[in-house]
Amino acid sequence: MICLIQRACHGKVDVAGETVGEIGYGMVVLVGFQRGDDSSTLEKMAHRLLHYRLFADEQDRMNLNVQQIDGEILLVPQFTLAADTRKGLRPNFTPAAPPKVAAELFERFAQQVRTRWPKIATGRFGAHMQVSLCNDGPVTFWLQVDPSDG
Repeated sequence: MICLIQRACHGKVDVAGETVGEIGYGMVVLVGFQRGDDSSTLEKMAHRLLHYRLFADEQDRMNLNVQQIDGEILLVPQFTLAADTRKGLRPNFTPAAPPKVAAELFERFAQQVRTRWPKIATGRFGAHMQVSLCNDGPVTFWLQVDPSDG
């Protein structure tokens, strides 16, 4: 499982001209699933996401997580994160979870995060989305949890 997290002043997702998810200060998270991701993977990533320190404290050090700053989270499904780009000029999506599996994983992941921190919004799985944000910093991190991680 991959999450590309971006500290954001604000963010939103539009589908066919309608805003389906929007946040103020917090993080915009692009979420990709790989073959083999399961409940354990979701649990580990939810914990990392909610506790990852990317917000500044009084000394301007990244020591605070999204909960400590009372921030919001926008989860956006993005299967292209799981692409294998090591060779050639076209991405290979073999490592990505199949769409039906990924859709279920995304819903379960959003629910896990929401039960721990209610200030979340989401994009729409399978839709053509327009994602906009103001990346604060810019601060962007790639988080990855593999099913085999202990």
